[in-house]
Amino acid sequence: MRIETHGQQIDVTPALREYVETKLARLERHYDHPFDVRTLLTLDKPDHRAEATVNIAGRTLHADANAIDMYAAIDLLADKLDRLLMKHKEKMVDHHRGESLARNGEFG
Repeated sequence: MRIETHGQQIDVTPALREYVETKLARLERHYDHPFDVRTLLTLDKPDHRAEATVNIAGRTLHADANAIDMYAAIDLLADKLDRLLMKHKEKMVDHHRGESLARNGEFG
């Protein structure tokens, strides 16, 4: 997994970049194939905003989060992306399973 972290109106310090990478590292458990994550950290006073775009096999998933500080926004973003990827994976598995059962004539 490749993670690109950019800042808008905020300097992305090495500590902030490392925090993003450690929080988003848990996303790898959902897919065996490599994928890209682009993260944008912005300061919308008084809130901090973290956005991410994930590119997986021709699909683009997007999530964003606002919080009182940047670390909390990154935590919320990681949770949202985790749920989004699980939901996407379930859709793909259910879709293929349902398709093969219909093809085998198990549903009437």
